Amino acid sequence: MNTDDYYGGTTIMAAEFDGGVVMGADTRTSCRTYVSNRTADKLTRITDHIYCCRSGSAAQTQTLAESVESFLCSFQNYSNTLCLVYDAAVQFRNKIYAMRDVLVASIIVAGWDQAKGGQVYTVPITGLLVQERYAIAGSGSNSIHGFMAAHFKSGMNQEDTVDVVKRAIRLAVRHDCSSGGAVRIGIITADGMSASVYPKDDPEMRKKDREWRMNKKRESFLLPI
Repeated sequence: MNTDDYYGGTTIMAAEFDGGVVMGADTRTSCRTYVSNRTADKLTRITDHIYCCRSGSAAQTQTLAESVESFLCSFQNYSNTLCLVYDAAVQFRNKIYAMRDVLVASIIVAGWDQAKGGQVYTVPITGLLVQERYAIAGSGSNSIHGFMAAHFKSGMNQEDTVDVVKRAIRLAVRHDCSSGGAVRIGIITADGMSASVYPKDDPEMRKKDREWRMNKKRESFLLPI
């Protein structure tokens, strides 16, 4: 696929918390100015405890996720053991790297396993595999790097992590014209996956953002010269 012909955009992310991971994404699928789907589900199931966030070509990433899901399902049935999150991340890494000349796909793999608990791995378009405390990708990620660096803390609980991820997706939707729709949040723990959908705009969230910015301004005035 010629990347010059690709005109899409999205915002996807995942973050670890004490007990699992939180995944978030917008729900808009677009091509240039045409929005083909306003309620797309970009949180794709791989196993009951492993999911991926997809960005890039919708058709290619869907096919890629189905391929990895099929492989890991066969492996679990054959070995009678549950796959690790790292196993899924490696499969995505191998496939994206092998087809990096034709694929337009960036994947965030997140999930929970008994070996290491909640984990987040990112596999960009080049096929690199990196484990991170949180990962963001897509066109909207450019708008929220600073927000996540300021707000995300290691060891946060589930409620605080959901709040940060939700606010980050909403911030990206406001600033990135290729992201939109609603905010889809998925929480993966030892009990499995639970998903929720929130509106893209929340007056209470805007109030929190304003309060945070005002506090930062006050702190900057109080800094010694």
